[in-house]
Amino acid sequence: MTTTRTARSGIRGRITALRDRRGRDRGQTAVEFLGMTPFIILIMLVLWECALIGYTFSLAGNAADVGARKGSGAEFAPGTACRQGALKDLPSAWRKAADVDCGGGSGLYEATVELKVPVLVPGLFDLDTKITGKAGSPREDQ
Repeated sequence: MTTTRTARSGIRGRITALRDRRGRDRGQTAVEFLGMTPFIILIMLVLWECALIGYTFSLAGNAADVGARKGSGAEFAPGTACRQGALKDLPSAWRKAADVDCGGGSGLYEATVELKVPVLVPGLFDLDTKITGKAGSPREDQ
């Protein structure tokens, strides 16, 4: 005579085995989270640095635009007005290494601003990346 196993007894047997194993897995999630924490922090630092790069693009373009407008409308010393206008609204982390070049042709006053991307963790690594913003403004007749 042969015995057959029903689906019910097979499922009960698996559930019982899972119940017995449950006690051995305590704390596994905490250990896995602690193992992933350095990678999570590294990813956050990389994303923040990408945000700083994007913000530097925005600052360089805006500073060049303001510098060109100030230089095109200045009656005396347009180069000084351009430089001061370009550096006026820059945060100190970007202002320190900013390079502003002003001048232009007969009808258009141009400003070029080159900014160095600051590093979130200064001693860890240095990107040494420079972002350039260029703008022009028509010269105003005096």
